[in-house]
Amino acid sequence: MISKNILLFLKKESILFVACFLAFFSCFFTPPDIQYIHYVDFRTLILLFCLMIVMAGMQDIGLFHLISGKLLKTVHTQKGLVCILVFLCFFSSMFITNDVALITFVPLCIMILKLVKKEQLICITIVLQTIAANLGSMFTPVGNPQNLYLYSISGFSIKEFIKITFPYVMLAAGGIFIVIHIFYKEKMPFEQINISQAHLNCKKVFYYGILFLLCLFSVIRILPVTILLLLIIGGILADNKALFKKVDYSLLFTFLAFFILIGNIGRFPIFHSFIAKIVQGQEMLTAILISQIISNVPAALLLSGFTLQWEELIVGVNIGGLGTLIASMASLISYKQMVLEYPHDKRKYLFQFTWWNLFFLILLLLSSKFF
Repeated sequence: MISKNILLFLKKESILFVACFLAFFSCFFTPPDIQYIHYVDFRTLILLFCLMIVMAGMQDIGLFHLISGKLLKTVHTQKGLVCILVFLCFFSSMFITNDVALITFVPLCIMILKLVKKEQLICITIVLQTIAANLGSMFTPVGNPQNLYLYSISGFSIKEFIKITFPYVMLAAGGIFIVIHIFYKEKMPFEQINISQAHLNCKKVFYYGILFLLCLFSVIRILPVTILLLLIIGGILADNKALFKKVDYSLLFTFLAFFILIGNIGRFPIFHSFIAKIVQGQEMLTAILISQIISNVPAALLLSGFTLQWEELIVGVNIGGLGTLIASMASLISYKQMVLEYPHDKRKYLFQFTWWNLFFLILLLLSSKFF
């Protein structure tokens, strides 16, 4: 029975298992020392924890039902609904980061498509939401962590930065819209569903709205994450302790394992020499390829020490977030939420995720020759 439960856990948490195994294996080549503490991006982990628990609170009070009701009243076709769900991720990620956009709107997508009895579309819609969040976040310096870092060290003005990313973001928006137009062929209106809002507590909505705003203040670095963590823990303890059980702790440990793995890889002398030789003159392509293995945030940190071609590097690590599941760690967020809700659709999701990510990756890479 114990072995069966272990097998079920490993099957359910396969990404966590692989990440932990690789992190553990890398420790044999780089023995644990004081440098390990510098591997971990505690800011990211704290923000993820706070956002997940606040989103759990908003779901618990029925706020997403309220939003669902508003959306269902404004659109009457499948295409219109999907466009709203996907482009909410696209545009919001420009200002609240791709992680926050996916934490916020993927659960909303699952809820709404269940309500309108279109569960067969959940998988592909979440894939498009993930692509939209990863590409929309490319637009601004605050859209994702790698942009913040490269914007700081490059010396670009906001105008110069946006001038670099604008054509790619516009092409991505057009491509996503065309895919939705072609894939979601049904134009007939879906059955309208009236969502009861009788039990919605407006005071609770305001309460969790304030907690969410505090998270956003931390995302844009107005509020230190340590203070945010204390405020969120205190706020949740004061209202609903049960929400702590709804946090996806396996996702947090997955991130932690990847941080250790990435940190150890960067300290391999052979790997360091290899990067120095291949990056010169091939910044964009190298950034894309490295992102597929260690994700785009650490790829940006790693490659910034080998080049001054900031424009190539900015584009490379951003479109490099497409491709594999770990090319952008934000993609793990939507993957986890999808698999938790529909564990039997894991292979289907991974296939569609890989297919459409490669499609947009190739499209943007080929288009870079004209920008």
